[in-house]
Amino acid sequence: MKANVGGIDRILRIVVGLVLIGLTLNHTIGVWGWIGVVPLATGAVGFCALYPLLGINTCPKK
Repeated sequence: MKANVGGIDRILRIVVGLVLIGLTLNHTIGVWGWIGVVPLATGAVGFCALYPLLGINTCPKK
């Protein structure tokens, strides 16, 4: 797995994931809020499985 998620993209994914999980734990939104685990994990790992299929790469070239 080659990193394909860049800096701002990673930060946004982690924030969105944490907000969704927090809202779920706070009982503000339903069980579907656990989907926040997906952006949190992809932001933490730096790899999104959909990006290669769509031809997207937000990670700066080295």
